[in-house]
Amino acid sequence: MVQFVAVIDIGKTNAKVLLMDLASGAEVAVFKTPNLVVNAPPYAHFDTDALWGFVCDSLKRLAAQHHIDAISITTHGACAALVDANGALALPILDYEDAGPDRLPDYNALRPPFAQTGSARLPGGLNLGAQIYWLAQTHPAEFARTAHILTYPQYWAHRLTGVAASEVTSLGCHTDLWNPWTATFSSLVAQQGWTKLFPPVLPAASRFTLRPDLATSLGLPAGLAVHSGIHDSNASLLPYLGGTDAFSVVSTGTWMINMAIGGPALPLDAARDVLVNVNALGGPTPTARYMAGREFDMLTQGHITAPTAAERSAVLAGIYALPSLHPETGPFPGLTFAWQGEPQTHGQRSLAASYYTALMGAQSLALIGAQGPIHLEGPFANNPDFATMLATATGRDVLPAGQSAGTGLGAALLAGPLGAAKVKAEPVHPDPMLRPYAAAWRSMVQHLWAKAQSAQGQAR
Repeated sequence: MVQFVAVIDIGKTNAKVLLMDLASGAEVAVFKTPNLVVNAPPYAHFDTDALWGFVCDSLKRLAAQHHIDAISITTHGACAALVDANGALALPILDYEDAGPDRLPDYNALRPPFAQTGSARLPGGLNLGAQIYWLAQTHPAEFARTAHILTYPQYWAHRLTGVAASEVTSLGCHTDLWNPWTATFSSLVAQQGWTKLFPPVLPAASRFTLRPDLATSLGLPAGLAVHSGIHDSNASLLPYLGGTDAFSVVSTGTWMINMAIGGPALPLDAARDVLVNVNALGGPTPTARYMAGREFDMLTQGHITAPTAAERSAVLAGIYALPSLHPETGPFPGLTFAWQGEPQTHGQRSLAASYYTALMGAQSLALIGAQGPIHLEGPFANNPDFATMLATATGRDVLPAGQSAGTGLGAALLAGPLGAAKVKAEPVHPDPMLRPYAAAWRSMVQHLWAKAQSAQGQAR
């Protein structure tokens, strides 16, 4: 029986190696480090050598203290490694926030339509197809040495095991590379001659074996299972899949990823950061994104403070954050951030930021037809003001996940079932006292949005 699973969890901002206990669903140990970006030629790229050192050191420390039954992997999306026949990187792994891919506008004419991929055109390298095309055009000699294009979780699995594989949750997250409805590669892959570069598509739970040399050097058991890995937002979704009732998952971190299961099939507006992900069972999943974590950090300026009763009253009397600090993402693209009644204290700022990010999340959920309870994962699950406003703005209960949740648990579940029932989350209900605030914010934003749409129409 698999009980203790070491999870390699690489987020955009931080990387972690943690040990999950599947008997209880609890996190036993965790190591954490910043996920550094090297802003140097040939382009902004991830420091994979530093990450590899961190992963190996953390696994060695875990092995010295605990029994480990398996290793699993989860990472952020919009990321892939081009590796040569020896398994080395043919090129550094591009940071998706690098603007390089935007400098080849001819890609826009090559990419498949939204109706085929469920993937909207996103800035920088957020479309993985745009990354690969840009690298192929600007670094042809290095690209010619590429033996495999590996999505990010599978790159780390490859380093650990030597096995090259592809996997649908990473292929299906706004990449332009995958057709969610036919479960096949999009027309772009064949058109560009990349088909042979993608290894076989295998399930996220596929079991490989740790390289013997690594098992010896890290003090891990010989023949240890390493599971192929999963896109992080889909790791958060995985524990909830399998039922018949409608629900949604709000996975938070640098990004807020909102995913709807079992809701009505609405027409999706690709211009409003809405797309179709592919879940771990291979099913198309309506999804809306918003850079909530980063905006919250910018709004609070590093001073997250619990508001006093007086500060709470001041915010409810008329302090509103209006979108958006990252106008290229979220449900209101193009709107420029502004305060309506600027906060005067850290407590006011923290509360207004919590309400703002929750209201933006509610708008994103509405765009994908989300229904039923909302499972709240990640750091925002520990923010009661965010949860209460999200419940109020959507009119539905929010169930904040505790420690036995999130990307770590979802990735660990690739190795085996949860041995104990998950602790049932205490629901957060809508608060009638917050409804006027939510309605006022929505009215102001809809006015700004209508004005922006009208101006765009006149410009055309």
